[in-house]
Amino acid sequence: MEPKTTALVLIEFQNDFTTTGGTLHDAVKGVMQSTNMLENTKQTVARARELGATIAHAPISFAPGYGEITAEPYGILKGVVDSKSFIKGSWGAHIVDDLEPVAGDIVIEGKRGLDAFASTNLDFILRSRGITTIALGGFLTNCCVESTMRSAYERGYDVITLTDCTATLSEEEQKFAVDKNFPMFSRPMTHDAFLERLGGKELAVTSGRGYSN
Repeated sequence: MEPKTTALVLIEFQNDFTTTGGTLHDAVKGVMQSTNMLENTKQTVARARELGATIAHAPISFAPGYGEITAEPYGILKGVVDSKSFIKGSWGAHIVDDLEPVAGDIVIEGKRGLDAFASTNLDFILRSRGITTIALGGFLTNCCVESTMRSAYERGYDVITLTDCTATLSEEEQKFAVDKNFPMFSRPMTHDAFLERLGGKELAVTSGRGYSN
């Protein structure tokens, strides 16, 4: 795995998810703790930067009133509207301090839905930098991470999902996504396995799952 052609894409590591007081934090904090996702992601970002990989942040945000989406949202976006989450300029929409972008990172603008490619120029940016491999982490495992994974797979990227850098609403949903869906559209692995390969070491990943309670 070549760092110069690899991007680590961080999906919605924003205070409304990551941090006490965030509108959706209570819903995801249990799985965050079980996967140790925030600490694992900090380690992954630091090492990937050191090795020369591209770090891309993909936050989601909406203007007050949520005029960018349908007037009668349903499903996951209804939950966002009802909880008043990810309002542009708010503390909740800000990327968590532990993963604050630094010089050289890319912050993708325009994410308004689930797939990080759909309403942004993520694909253009990655291809213009010669990126062929993307590693995904973030929220929600079975929603935005999975949607972006499927889209990246269809676009021909070599897709890695970082199983212990993701979290969702329940242990059941986390395990199902990691065990059943991730292997269909990506190469699932733990952050340690990813970093060893990125650093030029081979690691035998027997299960490809990396799920832990």
